Amino acid sequence: MDRRSLELLEFPAVRARLADATAFPPGRRLAEALEPSSDPVLVARGLDETDQARSFLTDRPAVGIAGAHDIGSAIERAARGGRLDPEQFLALAETLDATARVSTALADERRPLLRDLGRNLHPLPALRSTLARSFDPTGEMLDTASPRLGGLRAAVRVAYDRLRRRLDSLVSSELGGALQEPIVTLRNGRYVVPVKAEARSRVKGIVHDASGSGQTLFVEPLVVVELGNAWREAQLAEEAEVERILDELSLTVAGQAVALRETLDALARFDFWSAKARLAGEMDAVRAETAERTELVLLGARHPGLTGRVVPIDVRLGDGYTALVVTGPNTGGKTVTLRTLGLLALMNQAGLHVPADAGSRLPVFDDVFADIGDEQSIAQSLSTFSGHLRRIVTIVEHAGPGTLVLLDELGAGTDPTEGSALAQALLDHFIRAGALVAATTHYAELKAYAHTTPAARNAAVEFDLETLSPTYRLTIGLPGGSQAFAIAERLGLSEAIVGDARSRLTESQRSFEATLASIRETEGATAEALDRARAAEARGADALREAQEERRRARREREDVVRAAREEADKLVEQLRDDVRSTRRLLERETVTAPALDEVMSRADEHLARLPAIEGPRRELVSPPRSWRVGDRARSRSQGWEGRVIAMERGGKRATLESGGLRVTVPTDDLDATDGGGGTPGRSAKPPAAVQAGGIAGLRLDRAKSVASSLDLRGARVDEAVDALGRYLDDASLAGLDRVTIIHGLGTGALRDAVRFEAGNHPLVKSLRPGERGEGGDGATIVSL
Repeated sequence: MDRRSLELLEFPAVRARLADATAFPPGRRLAEALEPSSDPVLVARGLDETDQARSFLTDRPAVGIAGAHDIGSAIERAARGGRLDPEQFLALAETLDATARVSTALADERRPLLRDLGRNLHPLPALRSTLARSFDPTGEMLDTASPRLGGLRAAVRVAYDRLRRRLDSLVSSELGGALQEPIVTLRNGRYVVPVKAEARSRVKGIVHDASGSGQTLFVEPLVVVELGNAWREAQLAEEAEVERILDELSLTVAGQAVALRETLDALARFDFWSAKARLAGEMDAVRAETAERTELVLLGARHPGLTGRVVPIDVRLGDGYTALVVTGPNTGGKTVTLRTLGLLALMNQAGLHVPADAGSRLPVFDDVFADIGDEQSIAQSLSTFSGHLRRIVTIVEHAGPGTLVLLDELGAGTDPTEGSALAQALLDHFIRAGALVAATTHYAELKAYAHTTPAARNAAVEFDLETLSPTYRLTIGLPGGSQAFAIAERLGLSEAIVGDARSRLTESQRSFEATLASIRETEGATAEALDRARAAEARGADALREAQEERRRARREREDVVRAAREEADKLVEQLRDDVRSTRRLLERETVTAPALDEVMSRADEHLARLPAIEGPRRELVSPPRSWRVGDRARSRSQGWEGRVIAMERGGKRATLESGGLRVTVPTDDLDATDGGGGTPGRSAKPPAAVQAGGIAGLRLDRAKSVASSLDLRGARVDEAVDALGRYLDDASLAGLDRVTIIHGLGTGALRDAVRFEAGNHPLVKSLRPGERGEGGDGATIVSL
């Protein structure tokens, strides 16, 4: 991007605001290095970063990198084999704590860029634990930093206490008359006492210093030299251990240098993205849509450098016209319009949200060029016109398709006739080159040019003549007036002078201004009608949104009802399954009879009755009553018997079936007709397999309701037991039981032996065995059928 244009459009000021929104130096450096890009992929990536960070901070505003430090120099020093000091280790520990917090927050993140960033955060729990054990929050090394350090520090304290006690004893009694003062002080790291010069001979020891007057000698008494040496040796041992610990920890940091560099980079990016999100929130900015072609649409755009009450502007450029000529009075906002256009385009291409309304669209420009402000330079002997022209020459050389050109006061600073002609030629050039161009001017010729050139449009900044103040609103389609005469009158200039000035205008100029005034009046009425139409459209849109919200609410309520019904049904079915499982367990280990089964079936019916009703009509299939005659073939639905009707009771409510040599009487409403109903009497048709299976199933169901899974024969005589055992095994087989338990007790063993002999010879028994522990032991026999 053109460096001069970035400065003219005040992009560095936005970048400075972004840097101020960061939380620590690495993030700030990223913000300070931010530049607009002309690569659509990089622009989209930068905007995605801002989008996802803004969404994340909206959901979790408390997440941040508070406590993180710029540990880059410490990492590099450790990697080169240097020793880190406690302050650097403390910064590392606090940075890893911040890393752990951010990493936890991003662990289950659904936003892809933040999720990927979280994978580059390495909290290094082992290193964090080591540093927490080694240093307190002020950076002082703890006794727990190594197994030896606590003991060495205790030895220092013991040696110091012995030394001080001996010195205090000397000062208070033994050397009292030889001392200038009864105190103990330090000289050259040794404890000494202040001895009078004339009493030197009375105190044997080492002189470490003397006062300026020579009247006082600072002597270390010989009786405490060894104690002082012991104290100093303990200190040296402690210092050596501290240095060893620092070296060891530095090596540990060096071993994690790669992970720490990645972590620092990820923290910097998270801080940078968060700053972009916070800046967007401060400016009430939005992500501009990316225009597929070179077309610029800014709705409600606001210059981020303006404070107080800011009037938003709507600007469109590139759709049907590629040049915009902005006119109007001085201080009316023409230059601010150009700066807003250029700065928002640069912010968008730097991956920042722009202060505008939703629906704004911006293309990715190859470059943005601006010539704004006074280019006068005394040092370079340049006039205002020459300075502007020099800048415009550079722009002409580089402008082309995909570029945005912004020119303030085009053609000013020279003869108006030549200046306006040059301005028209430049606009023609930029239009032919395919660039988007916006220019401000006071020249009436350029207003006419924009009116007659298909690729150009006029635009005006509005001015309130009553208050003599600009409204800063921009209107596209009409040129603006300088309002010089009106302003002069309002400020008190003589009416005669103003009238004389008006009379000097040519007829064409007066006609042109009158036409403009008429058009502006019409435009005002049209704008009012348009505002009313937009208000009506907004009300309609609100009503539509309310209706849609009502439909969504009804849908949600319906879904909630269905969900609740399903949950209730699932709960009831699970209760039913629990009853079935419980009954099955009872069948396996104890006697269950018809009443117990009936109770289970009753509970099942209750559960099924509580299931949510199925909405909608039900169709009942009712078979018409049938008149049965002797000789018809029929099948009993409940018991499965199939055969020929050989007799009918009076009233026709019961019939006798002959099936396989057996005669069974069943209700006629339990009968279904089978094939061969009109066959020859006495002729036997083999029942289908399904019918046979149905008959067996019916018998099994009938038996299953009354046959328990165990038979208790305790207290019965042998002959009674054998007879009951035979009947029970027949019924159990019909009930479909695979295994039964015969309880006979221990006793003398006679009943047990008879049961096992009878069961072993029964044709329906596959195998038998004594009961195991938990099954009754030898007092029971387990029979497999």
